[in-house]
Amino acid sequence: MAANEVNDDGRAALAGVLGQIPESLRDELVQALNEIVRNFRERRWEPSELNGGKLCEVVYTILRGYIDGTYPARASKPSNIVDACRGLESARANLPRSVRIQVPRVLMALYETRNNRGVGHVGGDVDPNHMDAVAVLSMSRWVVAELIRIFHNVTTDVAAAIVEALSERELPIIWEVGGRKRVLDTGLTTKERMLVVLYQERGPVTEDALADWIEHPQPAVLRRDIIRPAHTAKLIDYDEKSRVLHLSPLGAAFVETKISLQLGSGRSLPTSKRAGKSKRKSPARAAGERLRVRRRQAPGLD
Repeated sequence: MAANEVNDDGRAALAGVLGQIPESLRDELVQALNEIVRNFRERRWEPSELNGGKLCEVVYTILRGYIDGTYPARASKPSNIVDACRGLESARANLPRSVRIQVPRVLMALYETRNNRGVGHVGGDVDPNHMDAVAVLSMSRWVVAELIRIFHNVTTDVAAAIVEALSERELPIIWEVGGRKRVLDTGLTTKERMLVVLYQERGPVTEDALADWIEHPQPAVLRRDIIRPAHTAKLIDYDEKSRVLHLSPLGAAFVETKISLQLGSGRSLPTSKRAGKSKRKSPARAAGERLRVRRRQAPGLD
């Protein structure tokens, strides 16, 4: 599916929960969210790549339309989106607080995170682009879930589940052929292959289907060595009676942050590189290591 398209399932899901918003505006909402999810999954964490700016514009347009009582067909960018979001706080007090204050304030934080964070990343052992990307993804999902909760009057858990269902799960390392799935990265462990296919499938998967998809010849061994330990670790839920697996939020986070889902990666990411870049040494640590090397080379230095 092209990046600028919305699948029929996503369109139908949004029509059911955001039906009062024009379809073109709903499509823009899904496209903006999926671009963020896709770039995060592909570890494209630079500010120019994983940017919540478009989502901010779409959500602001929806909030403005809710307050005014009429929606434009397309989203538009205010001349100053931070000031525009602040302006929503003066809307009628009988409107939901989330519409007037909570969502607009998250939009301001989301917009600020990716537009004014490009010059302060110096030093440290953790890649700040990864930290920012995690924040952008979390805020984006929360904002869309909150819109669904407000407009459709559902619980937070139901709204979050709808957002999860809207997110694209087309993974380059998963090949679907003849009704089967195949994991193309042969460097992944059995546990990682299991989590990846569950991540892509979204819904329940039977043990037999899983064994077939990850090409495991012994389902009983798979159950003993992989499935049950993953259930214990809360990465999945496994029903012993029906022998059906579900991926947990913890399992989804494991896939998104610790497994490269691109072809040609050759393996899950080493621990020191899972933040997107190799771990950098602090200047003090580097100087200390140089001194130790010099002392080994010249014992009389002490």
